[in-house]
Amino acid sequence: MQTSSSPFRGPGGKKIIIIGPAHPLRGGGMTTFNERLAKQFQDEGHSISIYSFSLQYPGFLFPGQTQFTDEPAPENLDIKTRINSINPFNWLSVGREIKKLSPDIIVVRYWIPLMGPCLGTILRIIKKNKHTKIVCIADNIIPHEKRFGDKPFTRYFIKPVDAFVTMSESVLADLRKFTSNKPAKLVPHPLYDNFGEKISKEEARGKLKINTSAGSAEESIILFFGFIRKYKGLDILLNAMKIVANHKPQTSNIKLLIAGEFYEDRKPYDELIGNLGIRNNLIMQTRFIRNEEVRYFMCAADVVVQPYRHATQSGVTPLAYHFEIPMIVTNVGGLPAMVPDNKAGLVAEPTAESLAQKIEEYFAKGENYFMPGLLEEKKKLSWTKMVESILNV
Repeated sequence: MQTSSSPFRGPGGKKIIIIGPAHPLRGGGMTTFNERLAKQFQDEGHSISIYSFSLQYPGFLFPGQTQFTDEPAPENLDIKTRINSINPFNWLSVGREIKKLSPDIIVVRYWIPLMGPCLGTILRIIKKNKHTKIVCIADNIIPHEKRFGDKPFTRYFIKPVDAFVTMSESVLADLRKFTSNKPAKLVPHPLYDNFGEKISKEEARGKLKINTSAGSAEESIILFFGFIRKYKGLDILLNAMKIVANHKPQTSNIKLLIAGEFYEDRKPYDELIGNLGIRNNLIMQTRFIRNEEVRYFMCAADVVVQPYRHATQSGVTPLAYHFEIPMIVTNVGGLPAMVPDNKAGLVAEPTAESLAQKIEEYFAKGENYFMPGLLEEKKKLSWTKMVESILNV
């Protein structure tokens, strides 16, 4: 699929190809990131195309309901739907196609070892043109859910890559377990600023039809946002909500808004909610959240909670920064570095007791307490810096 005519190349600009998920794939944060990065390259005068997947995951490996979206394609981006992740003949074809284009730079996303054979083969073919430099943006090197073949697939992928950009110290440390001599740069995850502007809490809650009944205006809402997977710790947060709910009357007005699609069996979560007796403390929107809805969920919240068991970086964090919503995160991976404790939010241990304590502490201090620190941190998250780092690394 191509969503525009041949991309513009400004004076002195480079010819760049991003390899990674893009429209019409419903890839969540990674799709959004690639399209926003492409726009930034384009705005800075470079020629840019995205080579995306015609088949990203075999159906039996995909945990959601569908891999594709019916939302409109982003405007003025050259997106080519070419790569089949499980067809080696396709890898050869795509590799030869890009090799002939002779781009100055390939920016390739790496997030799961399953893609190692496919991407590693394509990159090896491209490198034969003796011109193209390959920069990897590594979301994960060691995956959240470990599988057979992770290490050899990752080693195979890494070999043809010239340099790396990571968005957390933990991924950089994991990378150094595989390669110690290739250039690598740590760059904070830029703002997701392409979901519209911030709106009032009242407007957002009205749009979502929550807290609109008489007497509900005083309810406080904490938000869990994104795909629901075990490592993200929703079950920990649900147990924390039970503790918070028991501390009446001080915290009886706090509701948890869960916005995101289950990427695993939801039955254990439903059973946990029933056993805890907290269903009335929850607002369940457990479905895929479309791009045009994102700002309503973010702006409806008093605080965003990321109760992760382990993490590298999180795309939810730059979303919250863009919409200026403080956060409570767990002390894992890159989250504490992205959300400095008692400044842009609070840092908890990944236990129900610690999360409950921090939720109560947050509302005791109030949103305004965190706003100056949040706005200061927000200034650091720049797409210009990401582009500059890719070009220079």
